[in-house]
Amino acid sequence: MKIKVENKKLEDIKSDLEIIFVINKNFAHTFIKDKDTLEMMNFKGENEEIAYLPEGKKIYVGLNLLEYEYISDAVASAARKAASTNAKNLKIAVCFDDMKMGAKAFVNGFILGLYKFDKYKTKKTERELKNIFISTQAYSDKTIEAKELQSAIDEAMIIAKAVNFTRDIVNSMPDEVTPVRLAEIASQVAKENNLECKIHDEKYIQKNKMNAFYSVAKASAHPPRLIHLSYSSKKPKIKIALVGKGLTYDSGGLSLKPGSSMTTMKSDKSGASAVLGIIKAVSELKLDIELHAIAGAAENMVAGNAYKPDDILVSKSGKTIEVKNTDAEGRLVLADCLAYAQELKPDYIVDIATLTGACVVALGEYTSGIMGHNQELKNAMLLSAKNSGELASALEFNKYLKKLLKSEVADISNISSSRYGGAITAALFLSEFIEEEYKDKWLHLDIAGPAYVEQEWGCNPFGAGGAGVRMVVEWLKNL
Repeated sequence: MKIKVENKKLEDIKSDLEIIFVINKNFAHTFIKDKDTLEMMNFKGENEEIAYLPEGKKIYVGLNLLEYEYISDAVASAARKAASTNAKNLKIAVCFDDMKMGAKAFVNGFILGLYKFDKYKTKKTERELKNIFISTQAYSDKTIEAKELQSAIDEAMIIAKAVNFTRDIVNSMPDEVTPVRLAEIASQVAKENNLECKIHDEKYIQKNKMNAFYSVAKASAHPPRLIHLSYSSKKPKIKIALVGKGLTYDSGGLSLKPGSSMTTMKSDKSGASAVLGIIKAVSELKLDIELHAIAGAAENMVAGNAYKPDDILVSKSGKTIEVKNTDAEGRLVLADCLAYAQELKPDYIVDIATLTGACVVALGEYTSGIMGHNQELKNAMLLSAKNSGELASALEFNKYLKKLLKSEVADISNISSSRYGGAITAALFLSEFIEEEYKDKWLHLDIAGPAYVEQEWGCNPFGAGGAGVRMVVEWLKNL
């Protein structure tokens, strides 16, 4: 499917279907020609509500707020309706004050909204929709340069395709995407985008005293991998390290998960998948930065040599960890990977992880949690989330929750002594492995909610959402 800018009035563009917005339930807009028909159909113009008029070759869609997320979701609804027809060509006008924002939201709606994962189906999804034409001349006769609009669309296409790339990895079954296979995917990304690639095996992990990471991985038949991809422009202005949790499958280990909680655990590699998608997008956008994408890839399984509750692990940083629950494994992998990342002396460190079910309880399935010590840094990521169409909310640290990680036999416990505030205590655990000089340069993104949702929502399908990719790329663009 191609998205093309046409330097023409909308009525001069030939297509099989046209998408028309009903903004704020206002049927008085001059571009709405079918008011009587819409009223007869009881179409109210609610957000994402669809009215398909095949005789007029039109799809009306409700839009309540002229914001990125709302536009994107409305377009996704209309695009899905269009894709259910035999239409091959579709046209739409940028009818917003911020035309570039509107164009980018269109791309998100089309590319992300029409995503289907049918890798394991014998009958593949076939799409008739081939071309989407965006007019440079909206209904109000406000125009924008075609070249400028196409540039905005091309940028949005790169990011949206990186999101879908991330979704594909997350959706793939755990017996296919093992730690070794995830490393191979990373190597392929590096090859295609001219990135530096380092893949470290279990011997390296042990030799470099990443004992917390290795302990999680050692009971699996599939050995762990430490993945490190690097991108740099010729004269980068800033150095960033991204760290992703890459549990290609998480059974809970000896603290075994209930069966009903295991069926989505292929999604526990979403953080690692996201950092691969992000560095892919950054290299294609040619951002003027130095970026390191680091992922700890492992399986948390059950065997005779599995790590146990009551074990004391010595992390790469030298800090000792009392294991009270082997299902709190992601933070152990991240602790060592964060230590590795700090050795690169970056200006900022961001870790991305499906870290806690508690974050889903706190914020719901659709919202990522942002945590850290630097309020300005958190605010910047929150704004980037909003401007890229992702939902995020800050969760605040406090000194009382930190006390709940106290261990009587080690430096720190891997879980809190309370069932409450679990998303924050998990982040506070990670904070203990951030050196003092990096405390204000570090952010933790808990994407446990939107990384994988078992129903369609907005421009997101059933399954993997590619959470974190859009907001982090937007943040990197603005550094």
